[in-house]
Amino acid sequence: LIMKTKTHPMNENYRYLSLSVPVSAKTILVVSLDRPRKRNALNAAMWKEVGMLFRQIGVSPQYCPCRCVLLIGNGKSFCAGIDFTDPSFMAPLSDETELDVARKGFAFESKLQDMQQAFTDIEQCPVPVVAAMHGNVVGAGIDMATATQVRLCTENTTFSVREVALGLAADVGTLQRLPKVVGNQSLVHELCYTGRSFSAKEALEMGLVSRVVSGEGGSSSGTAGAHEALLREAFALCYEISQHSPIAVHGTKRALLYSRDHSVQEGLEQIANYNRLALQASDTQTAFLAAATKEAAAFCDLPPRSRL
Repeated sequence: LIMKTKTHPMNENYRYLSLSVPVSAKTILVVSLDRPRKRNALNAAMWKEVGMLFRQIGVSPQYCPCRCVLLIGNGKSFCAGIDFTDPSFMAPLSDETELDVARKGFAFESKLQDMQQAFTDIEQCPVPVVAAMHGNVVGAGIDMATATQVRLCTENTTFSVREVALGLAADVGTLQRLPKVVGNQSLVHELCYTGRSFSAKEALEMGLVSRVVSGEGGSSSGTAGAHEALLREAFALCYEISQHSPIAVHGTKRALLYSRDHSVQEGLEQIANYNRLALQASDTQTAFLAAATKEAAAFCDLPPRSRL
């Protein structure tokens, strides 16, 4: 991976403070959470920048070639949750403000909705987002992970829905998305009520991750070797996704998200409406020809989406 931090695509004077956006390949965007000394705990800057970045994918010409996003964490962990040492996090509820209780609640609600939207922006990104997780994935780290579409981890990764142990209910996505990701509702309730840690093996068994990667055969041993192997395998997966028609992949993601929250019949109607246009694209003919000739297909990028 070639590490090179990008400026914000709509503002060349803005440089990300908490994210590293390397240039890895034309069609794959590798986004790194970049607060390694804090184990990538989310502060105000990271919340803001995650939403800013993912809203631009598919909109900014700079990111139009992107057909898959790989989300990783720099340092020893993917994400250790919320950074409660950030004074701005609880500022709306501070006793130092002159606001009454109702107005404090109103101010905090607005902040919380912005935090929720940052992860929804990951989920609604027009291309698949693959999370490659290692170390600790705690609290808001799970909120973030469940907003991605494919999740991989190393065999020594540890997870925890930790919020209840901190005196609050998870409120930025875990309680809404985790039950739909994991088939075992009893286990979801257990994890969310107890805040206990669970292993990569358990995460695989429940369906939170689709692969657990070991360090066997890597260039180094132990944790570092496992992390290297994880990044290689995750990048290979992103590359495989990126070789398919962007119209087909976008339509598939859109239909899967829609069907999650709608009936089967509504989902069938949605994909029929999408494919009546998508099947007229040149991509279908290109894919059939590539399959017949056993050659790699070349697909055009999707145009930027309007934000009007």
